[in-house]
Amino acid sequence: MISFSLLSIQLLQSAEAVADTTSVTPKVEQVAQELASGNVRWDQVVSQLITWSLDAGRHILIAVVVYLIGHYLIKLLNYLLARFMERRNVEISVQTFVKSFVGVLLQVLLIVTVVSALGVNTTSFAALLASFGVAIGMALSGNLQNFAGGIVILFLKPYKVGDWIEAQGTAGTVQSIMIFHTVLLTADGKLIYVPNGAMSSGTITNYTLTPSRRVEWVIGIEYGEDVERARQVVLDILKADSRVLADPAPVVWLGELNSSSVDMTIRCWTDNTDYWNVLFETREKIYNRFNELGIGFPFPQVTVHQG
Repeated sequence: MISFSLLSIQLLQSAEAVADTTSVTPKVEQVAQELASGNVRWDQVVSQLITWSLDAGRHILIAVVVYLIGHYLIKLLNYLLARFMERRNVEISVQTFVKSFVGVLLQVLLIVTVVSALGVNTTSFAALLASFGVAIGMALSGNLQNFAGGIVILFLKPYKVGDWIEAQGTAGTVQSIMIFHTVLLTADGKLIYVPNGAMSSGTITNYTLTPSRRVEWVIGIEYGEDVERARQVVLDILKADSRVLADPAPVVWLGELNSSSVDMTIRCWTDNTDYWNVLFETREKIYNRFNELGIGFPFPQVTVHQG
């Protein structure tokens, strides 16, 4: 509420300043004075209105031309900037941030130019724009924090475009780092916009920075099964898979003795790119191989004793 009030006060003061410094077209003032005095010569009024309409139409036409040319130049500059950064092999993360920032800046400059072409006093408009910027900055201080967070991310590089990360309760591939948000693409194809301020100050788990990852399974077998035999079967499956790294070597431990199962903890290392395939495919291989060899999987059982 305080920010909104300050915003309203700033805008009112700026509008008053513009009204004081920007005079109405002299021809319109003259028509107004004649109408007020009652000494009206309608032929002159019509002539003056036509002249004023022609002037206004000329300003509007110039403003439209300026907008079209400016819009084309902005697209051209964005294209040249993108090509320059690509040839310089600038990181994609920096590219997306710079393109987003430059695009917003050029749009603001285009708006100022179009307003000037309409005949508005640019000095007064600049004062209005400055006051508007201060008021908006106070009202939208969170976005300024997000902008600063984006700069921190680009310098410290906790992640970059293409990394798979988990942050703010969301996991996905980084698609772009924009002025105020980081865009994540989740595994099920959703785009999530996460504020840069939260990303720069919160916990980030980056799964891509390291070349390899550890895969872990917990698989239960029935009581009475040969644990050493089951261990050897699992190790044979892992050693036969070329995606499983030999160093560190795979391990199979007796993890826990639960109420209905003997839980075996299986761990191995693989390249980051092979993590998900190894995780799911190896689990299926173990299940099929255990069934072939008659190694039983447990299920919950309840023993009832009658007195």
